[in-house]
Amino acid sequence: MKLRRVLSLSAASAALLPVAVAAAPASQAAPDADVPTCYDLDTAHGQYHGNTLVGRTFGVPRSITPGTGWTTYTATLTNASAKKLRSFELSAELGSYVYNEGERDLSPYGDLQYWDTSRHAWTTLRRADGKAGGTVPGPTTLEPRASVHVQLRFRVGGDLPMDQTYDAFTGVVGTFVDHYRDTDCSAHGNADGSFFPHKA
Repeated sequence: MKLRRVLSLSAASAALLPVAVAAAPASQAAPDADVPTCYDLDTAHGQYHGNTLVGRTFGVPRSITPGTGWTTYTATLTNASAKKLRSFELSAELGSYVYNEGERDLSPYGDLQYWDTSRHAWTTLRRADGKAGGTVPGPTTLEPRASVHVQLRFRVGGDLPMDQTYDAFTGVVGTFVDHYRDTDCSAHGNADGSFFPHKA
Protein backbone atom coordinates (compact mmCIF):
# COMPACT_ATOMS: atom_id res chain seq x y z
CA MET A 1 0.00 0.00 0.00
CA LYS A 2 1.35 3.40 -0.91
CA LEU A 3 1.13 5.99 1.78
CA ARG A 4 -0.87 9.14 1.16
CA ARG A 5 0.27 12.36 2.71
CA VAL A 6 -2.08 13.77 5.35
CA LEU A 7 -2.36 16.95 7.37
CA SER A 8 -0.36 17.02 10.58
CA LEU A 9 -1.73 17.58 14.07
CA SER A 10 0.10 20.27 16.02
CA ALA A 11 2.49 18.99 18.66
CA ALA A 12 0.89 21.24 21.27
CA SER A 13 -2.57 19.72 20.95
CA ALA A 14 -1.22 16.19 20.52
CA ALA A 15 0.55 16.43 23.87
CA LEU A 16 -2.86 16.57 25.57
CA LEU A 17 -4.15 13.34 24.03
CA PRO A 18 -4.16 9.85 25.60
CA VAL A 19 -1.35 7.64 24.35
CA ALA A 20 -1.26 4.03 23.19
CA VAL A 21 2.31 2.94 22.44
CA ALA A 22 2.98 0.12 19.99
CA ALA A 23 4.20 -2.74 22.13
CA ALA A 24 4.64 -6.49 22.16
CA PRO A 25 3.13 -8.59 19.37
CA ALA A 26 -0.59 -9.05 19.97
CA SER A 27 -3.46 -10.58 18.05
CA GLN A 28 -4.70 -7.99 15.59
CA ALA A 29 -8.25 -7.99 14.28
CA ALA A 30 -7.50 -6.83 10.77
CA PRO A 31 -10.41 -5.79 8.56
CA ASP A 32 -11.78 -8.81 6.69
CA ALA A 33 -10.68 -9.02 3.06
CA ASP A 34 -14.36 -9.23 2.05
CA VAL A 35 -15.20 -5.89 3.69
CA PRO A 36 -15.41 -3.17 1.01
CA THR A 37 -13.49 0.05 1.43
CA CYS A 38 -15.45 3.12 2.46
CA TYR A 39 -13.86 4.96 -0.45
CA ASP A 40 -15.28 2.43 -2.94
CA LEU A 41 -18.76 2.84 -1.45
CA ASP A 42 -18.40 6.56 -1.87
CA THR A 43 -17.44 6.86 -5.54
CA ALA A 44 -20.88 8.10 -6.60
CA HIS A 45 -21.59 10.35 -3.64
CA GLY A 46 -18.39 12.12 -2.52
CA GLN A 47 -19.45 12.28 1.12
CA TYR A 48 -17.07 9.93 2.97
CA HIS A 49 -14.20 11.91 4.47
CA GLY A 50 -10.98 10.07 5.23
CA ASN A 51 -10.00 12.43 8.06
CA THR A 52 -10.72 10.17 11.05
CA LEU A 53 -7.02 9.50 11.64
CA VAL A 54 -4.60 12.42 11.73
CA GLY A 55 -0.93 11.58 11.25
CA ARG A 56 2.42 13.22 11.88
CA THR A 57 6.06 12.17 11.85
CA PHE A 58 9.15 13.53 13.57
CA GLY A 59 12.71 12.88 12.42
CA VAL A 60 12.46 12.02 8.71
CA PRO A 61 15.02 14.25 6.93
CA ARG A 62 14.37 15.78 3.52
CA SER A 63 17.36 13.96 2.03
CA ILE A 64 19.60 11.02 2.89
CA THR A 65 22.75 9.49 1.48
CA PRO A 66 22.40 5.76 0.70
CA GLY A 67 24.76 3.55 2.66
CA THR A 68 25.16 5.95 5.60
CA GLY A 69 23.35 4.02 8.33
CA TRP A 70 20.11 4.26 10.28
CA THR A 71 17.71 7.19 10.62
CA THR A 72 15.36 6.98 13.62
CA TYR A 73 11.95 8.69 13.66
CA THR A 74 8.57 8.62 15.38
CA ALA A 75 5.17 8.26 13.69
CA THR A 76 1.89 9.14 15.44
CA LEU A 77 -1.72 8.48 14.48
CA THR A 78 -4.51 10.22 16.40
CA ASN A 79 -8.20 9.34 16.34
CA ALA A 80 -9.62 12.80 15.66
CA SER A 81 -13.22 11.55 15.60
CA ALA A 82 -15.81 11.07 18.34
CA LYS A 83 -16.11 7.34 17.66
CA LYS A 84 -14.13 4.32 18.83
CA LEU A 85 -12.22 2.73 15.97
CA ARG A 86 -12.76 -1.02 15.61
CA SER A 87 -10.49 -3.68 14.09
CA PHE A 88 -7.60 -1.26 14.22
CA GLU A 89 -4.35 -2.44 12.63
CA LEU A 90 -0.97 -0.79 12.16
CA SER A 91 1.53 -1.36 9.38
CA ALA A 92 4.72 0.42 8.36
CA GLU A 93 6.19 1.09 4.93
CA LEU A 94 9.38 2.23 3.25
CA GLY A 95 9.38 2.82 -0.48
CA SER A 96 9.05 5.30 -3.31
CA TYR A 97 6.36 6.31 -5.77
CA VAL A 98 6.70 4.85 -9.26
CA TYR A 99 5.31 7.27 -11.82
CA ASN A 100 6.59 5.89 -15.13
CA GLU A 101 7.24 2.53 -16.72
CA GLY A 102 10.79 1.38 -16.12
CA GLU A 103 11.19 3.20 -12.80
CA ARG A 104 12.07 1.11 -9.77
CA ASP A 105 10.79 1.15 -6.20
CA LEU A 106 13.34 2.01 -3.52
CA SER A 107 11.83 -0.47 -1.02
CA PRO A 108 13.87 -3.63 -1.84
CA TYR A 109 17.08 -1.60 -1.33
CA GLY A 110 16.07 -0.43 2.15
CA ASP A 111 15.57 -1.77 5.66
CA LEU A 112 12.78 -0.81 8.08
CA GLN A 113 12.56 -1.68 11.78
CA TYR A 114 10.25 -0.83 14.68
CA TRP A 115 11.17 -0.67 18.36
CA ASP A 116 9.63 -3.60 20.25
CA THR A 117 8.98 -2.20 23.73
CA SER A 118 8.48 -5.65 25.29
CA ARG A 119 11.78 -7.09 24.08
CA HIS A 120 13.65 -3.77 24.10
CA ALA A 121 14.98 -4.55 20.65
CA TRP A 122 14.61 -3.46 17.04
CA THR A 123 12.51 -5.81 14.88
CA THR A 124 12.89 -5.93 11.10
CA LEU A 125 9.87 -5.59 8.82
CA ARG A 126 10.18 -7.40 5.49
CA ARG A 127 7.38 -8.58 3.20
CA ALA A 128 7.37 -11.84 1.26
CA ASP A 129 8.04 -9.92 -1.97
CA GLY A 130 11.26 -8.51 -0.53
CA LYS A 131 9.93 -5.01 0.14
CA ALA A 132 10.61 -3.25 3.44
CA GLY A 133 7.42 -3.09 5.51
CA GLY A 134 4.85 -5.11 7.40
CA THR A 135 2.47 -5.27 10.35
CA VAL A 136 3.40 -3.44 13.55
CA PRO A 137 1.94 -4.65 16.88
CA GLY A 138 -0.46 -2.22 18.52
CA PRO A 139 -3.94 -1.78 19.96
CA THR A 140 -6.92 -3.41 18.22
CA THR A 141 -9.18 -0.45 19.02
CA LEU A 142 -8.52 3.27 19.31
CA GLU A 143 -10.65 5.48 21.54
CA PRO A 144 -11.74 9.01 20.53
CA ARG A 145 -8.84 11.49 20.75
CA ALA A 146 -6.40 8.69 21.62
CA SER A 147 -3.04 8.41 19.85
CA VAL A 148 -0.72 5.56 18.97
CA HIS A 149 3.01 6.24 18.68
CA VAL A 150 5.52 4.04 16.87
CA GLN A 151 9.29 4.43 16.92
CA LEU A 152 10.92 3.29 13.69
CA ARG A 153 14.22 3.47 11.91
CA PHE A 154 15.21 2.99 8.29
CA ARG A 155 18.23 2.94 6.04
CA VAL A 156 18.83 2.77 2.31
CA GLY A 157 21.62 0.55 1.03
CA GLY A 158 24.59 1.86 -0.86
CA ASP A 159 23.62 -0.48 -3.73
CA LEU A 160 20.59 1.68 -4.60
CA PRO A 161 20.96 2.51 -8.32
CA MET A 162 21.15 6.29 -8.67
CA ASP A 163 20.17 6.43 -12.33
CA GLN A 164 16.75 7.89 -11.48
CA THR A 165 15.13 10.30 -9.01
CA TYR A 166 13.31 8.67 -6.07
CA ASP A 167 10.26 10.31 -4.49
CA ALA A 168 10.63 8.23 -1.33
CA PHE A 169 8.56 7.91 1.85
CA THR A 170 8.39 6.04 5.14
CA GLY A 171 5.76 5.90 7.86
CA VAL A 172 2.78 4.03 9.25
CA VAL A 173 -0.75 3.24 8.07
CA GLY A 174 -3.67 2.71 10.45
CA THR A 175 -6.56 0.64 9.08
CA PHE A 176 -9.94 0.27 10.79
CA VAL A 177 -13.56 -0.75 10.18
CA ASP A 178 -16.10 2.07 9.87
CA HIS A 179 -19.85 2.08 9.23
CA TYR A 180 -20.98 4.12 6.22
CA ARG A 181 -24.18 4.07 4.16
CA ASP A 182 -25.50 1.19 6.33
CA THR A 183 -22.45 -0.93 5.49
CA ASP A 184 -19.32 -1.99 7.38
CA CYS A 185 -16.31 -0.84 5.37
CA SER A 186 -12.58 -0.34 5.85
CA ALA A 187 -10.78 2.98 5.93
CA HIS A 188 -7.27 4.15 6.77
CA GLY A 189 -5.09 7.07 7.77
CA ASN A 190 -1.37 7.68 7.32
CA ALA A 191 1.54 9.29 9.09
CA ASP A 192 4.48 9.50 6.69
CA GLY A 193 7.51 11.57 5.86
CA SER A 194 9.04 12.14 2.43
CA PHE A 195 12.73 12.14 1.55
CA PHE A 196 15.05 12.08 -1.47
CA PRO A 197 18.16 9.90 -1.69
CA HIS A 198 21.24 11.72 -3.03
CA LYS A 199 24.83 10.84 -3.77
CA ALA A 200 27.47 11.70 -1.18
